[in-house]
Amino acid sequence: MHTIAYVRQVAALRRQRVSASKKYSDEEEIITRYAKLYLGCHFDLIVTLKGMGLLAGRSILCTLFFFILLSEGYFRWVEAQHCVWYGECGESEKVPGKKYNCNYTGPPKPLDSEDYQLLTELCPGYGYGNRSLCCDGAQLRTLKGSLQLPLQFLSRCPACFFNLMNLFCELTCSPHQSQFVNATKFNATALNTTNVVEVQYYIGQTFTNAMYNACKDVQAPSSNVKALSLLCGKDAKACNATNWIQYMFSIDNGQTPFPIIPIFSDAPVSGYTPMNNKTYDCTEGLEDGSGPCSCQDCTKACGPTPVPPALPPPWTILGIDAMTVIMWISYTAFLLIFIGVVLGAWCYRKRTIMSEYGPILDINASCCETLGERFENALRIVFSSWGSFCVQHPFLVILSSLMVIGASSGGLAYMRITTDPVELWSSPTSQAREEKNYFDSHFGPFFRTAQLIITTPLNDTFLYSPYFGGSDVPFGAILDKNILHQVLDLQLEIEGLVATYEGQNVTLKDLCLAPLAPYNDNCTILSVLNYFQNSHAVLDHMKGDEFYVYADFHSHFLYCVSAPASLNDTTLLHDPCLGTFGGPVFPWLALGGYDDSNFNNATALVITFPLNNYLNDTVRQGKTLAWEKEFIKFMKNFNNPNLTIAFSAERSIEDEIDRESNSDIRTIVISYVIMFVYISLALGHIQSFRRLLVDSKVSLGIAGILIVLSSVSSSLGIFSYAGIPLTLIVIEVIPFLVLAVGVDNIFIIVQTYQRDERMPQEEIHQQIGRILGDVAPSMFLSSFSETVAFFLGALSNMPAVRTFSMFAGLAVFIDFLLQISCFVSLLGLDARRQEGNRLDIICCVKLPEGQETKTDGFLFRFFKKVYAPFILKEWVRPIVVMFVGMLSFSIAVVNKVEIGLDQKLSMPDDSYVLDYFKNMSKYLHTGAPVYFVVEEGLNYSSPEGQNVVCGGVGCNNDSLVQQVYTASLISNYTSIAYTPSSWLDDYFDWVKPQSTCCRYYNTTGAFCNASVVNPSCVSCRPMTPSGKQRPEGEDFMRFLPMFLSDNPNVKCGKGGHAAYATAVDLYPNNTGVGATYFMTYHTILKDSPDFIDALKMARVLAKNISQSIDHKVFAYSVFYVFYEQYLTIAYDTALNLSVSLASIFVVTTVLLGFELWSAVIVSITIAMILVNMFGVMWLWDISLNAVSLVNLVMSCGISVEFCSHIVRAFSISVKKNRVERAEEALAHMGSSVFSGITLTKFGGILILALSKSQIFQVFYFRMYLAIVLLGATHGLIFLPVLLSYIDLNIDRKLVYTDLNMF
Repeated sequence: MHTIAYVRQVAALRRQRVSASKKYSDEEEIITRYAKLYLGCHFDLIVTLKGMGLLAGRSILCTLFFFILLSEGYFRWVEAQHCVWYGECGESEKVPGKKYNCNYTGPPKPLDSEDYQLLTELCPGYGYGNRSLCCDGAQLRTLKGSLQLPLQFLSRCPACFFNLMNLFCELTCSPHQSQFVNATKFNATALNTTNVVEVQYYIGQTFTNAMYNACKDVQAPSSNVKALSLLCGKDAKACNATNWIQYMFSIDNGQTPFPIIPIFSDAPVSGYTPMNNKTYDCTEGLEDGSGPCSCQDCTKACGPTPVPPALPPPWTILGIDAMTVIMWISYTAFLLIFIGVVLGAWCYRKRTIMSEYGPILDINASCCETLGERFENALRIVFSSWGSFCVQHPFLVILSSLMVIGASSGGLAYMRITTDPVELWSSPTSQAREEKNYFDSHFGPFFRTAQLIITTPLNDTFLYSPYFGGSDVPFGAILDKNILHQVLDLQLEIEGLVATYEGQNVTLKDLCLAPLAPYNDNCTILSVLNYFQNSHAVLDHMKGDEFYVYADFHSHFLYCVSAPASLNDTTLLHDPCLGTFGGPVFPWLALGGYDDSNFNNATALVITFPLNNYLNDTVRQGKTLAWEKEFIKFMKNFNNPNLTIAFSAERSIEDEIDRESNSDIRTIVISYVIMFVYISLALGHIQSFRRLLVDSKVSLGIAGILIVLSSVSSSLGIFSYAGIPLTLIVIEVIPFLVLAVGVDNIFIIVQTYQRDERMPQEEIHQQIGRILGDVAPSMFLSSFSETVAFFLGALSNMPAVRTFSMFAGLAVFIDFLLQISCFVSLLGLDARRQEGNRLDIICCVKLPEGQETKTDGFLFRFFKKVYAPFILKEWVRPIVVMFVGMLSFSIAVVNKVEIGLDQKLSMPDDSYVLDYFKNMSKYLHTGAPVYFVVEEGLNYSSPEGQNVVCGGVGCNNDSLVQQVYTASLISNYTSIAYTPSSWLDDYFDWVKPQSTCCRYYNTTGAFCNASVVNPSCVSCRPMTPSGKQRPEGEDFMRFLPMFLSDNPNVKCGKGGHAAYATAVDLYPNNTGVGATYFMTYHTILKDSPDFIDALKMARVLAKNISQSIDHKVFAYSVFYVFYEQYLTIAYDTALNLSVSLASIFVVTTVLLGFELWSAVIVSITIAMILVNMFGVMWLWDISLNAVSLVNLVMSCGISVEFCSHIVRAFSISVKKNRVERAEEALAHMGSSVFSGITLTKFGGILILALSKSQIFQVFYFRMYLAIVLLGATHGLIFLPVLLSYIDLNIDRKLVYTDLNMF
């Protein structure tokens, strides 16, 4: 029985020496099995003796066998109790600043009581019973120093951190160390001690895999990467369970003083039993109360990977686009109905032998007709009287007009032209604009950038063969060392550029973003050369001998792209990767043209110079603009045959737009000159060659053009008085619009006068007054319709559309007023000149009297004798079905017109920015930064406020960080590329008492950086259960300013100064936290739909976050203010055009004498023109944006000119049937419309095709040409034919009055 007692004693002793959180060791299990075997033998012996009284010899054999086994296990157990080392000895020869451990093979030694707390801190749950260990306090302190970076990055996942510390605590201090650690190399010292310079560490494969699985998903919030990317010596994707441990135990990491060779096995190897302690999965909580890891740090805790919703299937019918099918069916039905109605009407007329209309025999009029007649008669009387007055007193009217024009145009002295893209495209009250203002006011404006995208024409690729083994690594030609040296020369030259502003020299250092200033004033330069500290010497740094190269720029590059925040690479070079400015250079920002994450295959280098943005400091902003100008000048003149460089600065787009505007002045001037020359020549009606200089109206035409320009200048001046700035769209589009409207009216007035016969006893002023009374209501109808439509368009939220509509509406109305006053007076003077046979322009020269026969003009005769009769022939009129077909097609493709504005179109054909845009789309892999801004008011000092935002242990599953992280998992759908950087999570890691980051001087309370060695520096928080919890209340605000001012260093990589100095807006005197942001990146965005979708998804995500945390959160990125308009542009377009059409309908109804159906026909025709414009936009690749919307609004106004005059002429025609009425209206008004607006614009538009500006070619030449062609065909073909088919309720009262007026 003494043997059984001994076994029990051994087992009890073992249980005392094993932590409650560990499995029993293999030795204890062996001894227990031996004890069971012995008891089994003894029990068998008793049974046998009782049963048979024999076989007593078996008891002896069992006892002997037990003692043999027990002695083997005992001696193996005793051997397991000795140490491999104890204490520290000599300095490490391979890692300066580190020490070797002393060789020691004796039993474990009790730990000094003053080191108990340190042991508890490093190895929680490992008290080892009586604290007899194989390490002393010095080794524990060394272990703590060596594990600071892993602790700071991995402690956010308790299970991961526990397993990791288990690995190192067992290695360093375990009392049964010799069971799984084998010292293989030693080194004697001068002090008669022996250093352990190499050991083998036997680790269970199960433990290894479990530890890796618990840590592989842990994030490093400040770097937007996984923590293993910073702790494994390579990218997290290339890191696995074994190479991670190999890296941590390699002397190349700069922390391990001697090689530790890990041997992975679950089975005993060479007499050693691998360390296979219990591990915790990242989904498990610890016994000390720590919860499981968060979803962000543990994929298994997240549940299934989110699946983006399926895209809605296209709307199809029988596999064909539904709109196409519907419009085909509708068009076919229309054709059948049309053919049936036409044939039926034809047969009916043949049988009854009657005309379409009988003559007007009565004047029985409705109330509306009577009211309309009175209104029309009043207009006629007013305009006739006014026209007569203007001809009788021409100089008074002209002088008064000049005075009004001069006073109005005087406002041009206060004219301001807006070229700021934000002001042009974003309304001050829009959501994006308000969010931008909020961001700028709390965190400062988004920085400016100057950027290079560098490629090489060389095609040479080369292989790098690592000396220490591994497969060959291909490198692109752009990463050749000679090329890198040339790029570095260029980068250094740019850093040395000196610009001049108001006599002061300006350099990059004066403007650049320096996040660690004033401690480190190096500029932020996101360049792969920063991996080499922007130094030729570091780029050339290598380790090797005359036979082999062990490490050079290849190995350093490969390390840095996987661990860009490292301060010491794992190669023999031991050069830092962290940029000279104190922050990491992520490879996806500095390299381009690579596949997947194989950065070595890059075909482009990207160098970005972020510059501070001084929006409210004109002097600093002026210096920045001056340096950017010098940068652009330098790059334009730079030449290197081995480098192809695309570049851009923040001011580049605005500069190129200005240059484009200046370069297009010549094209615009030629366009207007052609139109002016045509107007001047076409107004005259030459009766004979002898009277060429008498009948020409060059001077009147020039006067008419000057009136048009005066109306434009008056409109600009009046709004300039009001302080409303102009835009380039206003300057470029409004003259075209007003010229179209004005010229049409001019031709109508002049040609009506030329065709008119003066009545007996009628003086010239009476004749012109009568003519004005006839045509002015029609002019008033079109001009007032356009004015109302444009002014209603000013209700738009889009600044470009609103500004254009205001200026255009006023210009059109002023033009009308000047035409019925100043131009009528000039017409009277010109008529007197012509009747006096005086020459045009040279008025003092008089031609001898002669007998001339008055004839109609050629164009009028052509329309009257040829065109109008032809187009209204019975077999030609069905041409209307073609217009319905065009309408059907356009309706089918309306929803297919692309939304957005390709930024390349805004640049001239020869712009260097086009190359930059092209290369940006081709090579860049990461989109713009996106900030999720939490507005002020959230209480970060409370656990509830922290949990709704943070992403670590204990945080809500639907917290802000967690939702953005989840969105990044489906980046193809959400356009969110990475996990967000979280200042709050990094602050929690930074302030933990286990970390050396948060310390302060106990004498002053001031912050003490981790790199400072001073005994008065104490940890911010105690190593107590409460101290290990998150800071709350006063503690939270006490240490947060320290975190935001701490610069990262070797001993503390969590300092928040570089990453978060601008991310937290503290209240005055650090009394609380105001607004904050959490930054991530969009995926690469190449065209307008990408940008629009990214904005849309970010807002959806921000809205979900706001609802989850019950606090306002919004997403902000620098491009949102430009692309927000496209979220609602379809609605805005429909609203603007609908309001314009409605206003035209109302005004037309009133001014046509309340003739409802005439107004309906005008509105339908204009609507058809607008819909057909969308068809042209789809065919001609014209996208829907603010520029094209302005043109659509303008086309709505111009279309009135094509339609209203003809409809009014039809409504007062005295012909006996609708076909003849349509023919007369087309002959009289159609010829004026064609010679006025159509031919005038057609000549000028063709010149725009020669513009260097792509935006002119696409949005002005193509759209203007479409407006004129569609307007002319609908006004001169479709509308007369439609009028000939539809039985309008003709205003008989008005016709009767017109017949009997004179």
